[in-house]
Amino acid sequence: MTTVNKTKQTPAGRALTDVVLELFRLNNRMLNAGDRLVSDLGLTSARWQVLGTIVAAERAQPVAWLARDMGGNRQNVQRIVNDLAAEGLVVFEPNPHHRRAHLVLLTDKGKEAFRAAMDVQTPWINRLADGLRVADIETTRDVISTLRRRLEADGESDGD
Repeated sequence: MTTVNKTKQTPAGRALTDVVLELFRLNNRMLNAGDRLVSDLGLTSARWQVLGTIVAAERAQPVAWLARDMGGNRQNVQRIVNDLAAEGLVVFEPNPHHRRAHLVLLTDKGKEAFRAAMDVQTPWINRLADGLRVADIETTRDVISTLRRRLEADGESDGD
């Protein structure tokens, strides 16, 4: 027997549902565009994202921390990091705080790959942003960040 949800969405809930559906579509388009953008560099959007997360970190981190920072699944990030290591873009170093959770560091080759990706990203992102108001972009970021924080507070902080 199927039950019907008797609770009605508020106007804000309906509007947010529409935003979420657009975010799903946007995410797919962004990943596809990113894959095309960096394919000549031997990267994918996923590999590029992991490299960027390593670059953005204040210090070397284990895979679990990288996954947390990305909002991703540790096993998926581990697989990508292993692929990056096989390509010579990252290396593992001992972690003085945890025997098994090695730290992930970029190699010179990894730093160069990330720089090259950002070199092709800059004109692309500038074209994509053309005609958009900076204030609107910042408001969009603020709303998305608020939603992410609320999900994290509800226990949705990782994919594990």
